[in-house]
Amino acid sequence: MIEFKNVYKTYPNGNVAIKNMSMSIEDAKFVIFIGPSGGGKTTALKMINRLEDATNGEILIDSKNILDYDINLLRQDMGYVLQQVALFPHYDVFKNIAVVPELKNWDKKRIKNRVYEMLEMVNLNPQIYANRMPNELSGGEAQRVAIARALAANPSYVLMDEPFSALDPATRSSLQEDIKKLQSHLQKTIIFVTHDIEEALLLGDQICIINGGEKLLCASKDELLSNEDEFIKEFIALGLRHRNGLYSKDECLKLAKMGTK
Repeated sequence: MIEFKNVYKTYPNGNVAIKNMSMSIEDAKFVIFIGPSGGGKTTALKMINRLEDATNGEILIDSKNILDYDINLLRQDMGYVLQQVALFPHYDVFKNIAVVPELKNWDKKRIKNRVYEMLEMVNLNPQIYANRMPNELSGGEAQRVAIARALAANPSYVLMDEPFSALDPATRSSLQEDIKKLQSHLQKTIIFVTHDIEEALLLGDQICIINGGEKLLCASKDELLSNEDEFIKEFIALGLRHRNGLYSKDECLKLAKMGTK
């Protein structure tokens, strides 16, 4: 379990990115961080693997402060997938996926078996893709390789920062379906940042709305759609209007509730 306890993040210029954030992230759940742009959701994600450190408060993993973990070992136990695919351009697909297993000194046979297994899991034929270079991949294929790399060393947690937002709708829909199946099959804790409420409702077991550096709510889909807070209702409705056309707030919420059944 990951716990935020009264966490603040203040930058040297005085900008407060995270304000008194407290929340618990359960193991083996698909957890969504969602909110308006600049609201703090990506900062909160980066604090989990210490790309950003808290100014005050503490973040615990399995009841241990993350500052007490060796930072390299901490990060090796966390897969990370970005919006902009960050494959190593001079490594082929095999080498990209093998990076963390090699850091962990796995033997060559184990690494090969794992790379091929992960390619199959993300629906890429190992015989076709293992030796391809990143510049030979489509955007969707490259993001599938990035997901395979994030999962290759069997991490406890996978952090995903708007990984599908730059993809075309058909590719995005396919990857959403695949990552949900992978999470269910592997029972990994995935923490997924998005600005898209429809994506959040599709994927999330637990959805955390973050705005102005504060956690407004962490709830299941049904609890979220039944919440009476006006900001939360308006945020959901605006997102669904953008996706589905001009519906009233109440119509948007009704449609969303029907879609979760």
